[in-house]
Amino acid sequence: MEPRLVMVSGGARGLGAAIVRRCLADGHRVSVGARRPEAVAETFGSTVHAAFFDGTEPNSADSWVAAVARDLGPPDTLINNAGILRMVDFGQGGEAELDEMWEVNVKAPFRLIRAALPHLKASGRGRVINIASTDGKRYRGAAAPLGYVLTKHALVALTHAVRHQGWDEGLRGTAICPGAIDTEMIADLPGATPKDQRLPPDAVAEIVALLLKLPNQASVPEIVANTRLESAL
Repeated sequence: MEPRLVMVSGGARGLGAAIVRRCLADGHRVSVGARRPEAVAETFGSTVHAAFFDGTEPNSADSWVAAVARDLGPPDTLINNAGILRMVDFGQGGEAELDEMWEVNVKAPFRLIRAALPHLKASGRGRVINIASTDGKRYRGAAAPLGYVLTKHALVALTHAVRHQGWDEGLRGTAICPGAIDTEMIADLPGATPKDQRLPPDAVAEIVALLLKLPNQASVPEIVANTRLESAL
């Protein structure tokens, strides 16, 4: 497997950090975009490139991609991992929380893809991996965080748009749709999958590793890794 230059958003902790560790173990070079680049350095030292990226600041997408190209060379892989969850549905939460999720979970990946697209296409083997959710594949009922569900459905749609945008240039996109992952995001979330039934972050990182090994001829638009027994997933 030829090493890649991988960009990972939100890679300082949780699932993002697990993905970064696995990429490093496979010999890839990695740039992490985070609101606190110093936190990346605290976690990984000098083994990764750290840059400022904040999903709520539109210009930070262009500046991060430019920093990677300047410091390391053109990237060939983008992993949109950063995301947030706010409790918004017809009875709770408001426009501010919904807008924040839309900004971070959908618009930020859109901006990063758009900024990195020329590099990804030019590489001939570009990859975009979006960390979506089983909540991006169905609506499981009133207990589901509706605002979050909406954003993850949009992220899956964005993934398919990527495939159509650069197919002839070798660009491939995958939406990974995991069930509950054992991270801080859902640590105290009411109604969440019990802790002992959640996916470990390393399991999702293993899926990422597999995708980065596949050739252009093996296009995988979506991977669902559910923690619940459901007839549709």
